[in-house]
Amino acid sequence: MSSQPNGAWLTQDAYDRLAKELAELEGPGRTEIAERIAAARDEGDLKENGGYHAAREEQGKMEARIADLQRLLKNAVVGEAPKDDGVVEPGMVVVISMAGKERTFLLGNREIADGDDDLEVYSSESPLGSSIHGSKVGDTVDYTAPNGKSFPIEILKATPYKA
Repeated sequence: MSSQPNGAWLTQDAYDRLAKELAELEGPGRTEIAERIAAARDEGDLKENGGYHAAREEQGKMEARIADLQRLLKNAVVGEAPKDDGVVEPGMVVVISMAGKERTFLLGNREIADGDDDLEVYSSESPLGSSIHGSKVGDTVDYTAPNGKSFPIEILKATPYKA
């Protein structure tokens, strides 16, 4: 599976969900926060107005999320969910054995995981992701950690992520 250098791989479902979130934030979200800021501003002295400062902080976070979503969706590589063929590629939940410990994670973009905070996510461009990308269940690959140490990694399982 090829990907553009700066483009994150997303399933069509993930892309559609993120596009919907972006539309909500850019439209009703911006309107609501602007109304809250205006109402707080009307309460008087802005230096001691906690509601105003909280609304402004929330606005900053929302604008940052909007910028992140715009960048992600503009550069996204949208593809079908990977086949359940045991080949490690973006969109797969991978179980590996490394240094005697089993680890489970999603290979791809954290936005695919749809808020599943329990699932670790590694980019296919990360050192670990690039070491295992394209390997198959049963393969053992060499992984060189960022600290320079090399470890053998055994691919135990690779299945498509399902939200």
